[in-house]
Amino acid sequence: MKRVEITEKAKEIVEELKTKHGPLIFHQSGGCCDGSAPMIFEKDDMYLDESDILLGEVAGVPFYMNVDQYNYWKHTHLTIDITEGRGASFSLEIPLGVRFIIHSRLLDAAEKLFFQSS
Repeated sequence: MKRVEITEKAKEIVEELKTKHGPLIFHQSGGCCDGSAPMIFEKDDMYLDESDILLGEVAGVPFYMNVDQYNYWKHTHLTIDITEGRGASFSLEIPLGVRFIIHSRLLDAAEKLFFQSS
């Protein structure tokens, strides 16, 4: 069972970015700039610490969320998507004229049990 997934359109952008930049990392901080938008960086450009939680991997890229943000989203399943328009962040997709967004839904009963036991 996955807690975070990605649409095909968003996956195509990730693949393009991997070809150009090498290993990548997704991070959702809830801080400044685009707030709770998922951002993608070159792997070595993102400092992670004990306040970052690995939620899974999408398109071969690890997806981390800051623990403060996770406390708001822990009851949801996340899907990374892409939309046209420039975000106000340092995320690598911005020069392409697109930005990553999150679609969420509440976890169903089976998912709740699974994630509570992991």
